[in-house]
Amino acid sequence: MAKTMEVLLREDIEKLGNCGDVVVVTAGYARNYLLPRRFAETASAENIKMIARRRTRFDAIRAELMKEFEAKVNALEGVSLKTEERADRNGHLYGSVSAGTIVKLLAEAGHTVEERQVLLSGPIKSVGATEVTIRIHGDMMVTIDLMVEPEGGFPEPEPEPEAPEEDEEQIEMPEGSLNE
Repeated sequence: MAKTMEVLLREDIEKLGNCGDVVVVTAGYARNYLLPRRFAETASAENIKMIARRRTRFDAIRAELMKEFEAKVNALEGVSLKTEERADRNGHLYGSVSAGTIVKLLAEAGHTVEERQVLLSGPIKSVGATEVTIRIHGDMMVTIDLMVEPEGGFPEPEPEPEAPEEDEEQIEMPEGSLNE
């Protein structure tokens, strides 16, 4: 069984807790990562009082950040992007549309997003409309529309060759000429 210990977080750590929280972690994680980097301290009564003062300051900063994140979500809601990529007649892209491409498209539209915030299950490899999820912070996400079109527009369907018109009159062949 792994040894555990209680630590007091000095900073917000994603998927672990916020500043001032007392969390239980494995002793190795605390000893080798959290304590040396000063992300946490041992959970003593003195440290809890000291972090309580620091937490009020962090709560004010966090409230400001949350307002910024909400503003970013509101700005990105309803955004539609469009890109043209090389594709074959069947709509398969020769390359792909990746998170980096989406970041560039958003930058051109005036929105700043990091590549790691764009959530794709895999690169987009076909033309058409796709919904892309962007994680702003924690569980604050927004979905934008992305339209991938082939370069030069969608190909026009090839006209079907016209079948030669058949005369309604049938020409009769003399008997025995073909079967002999």
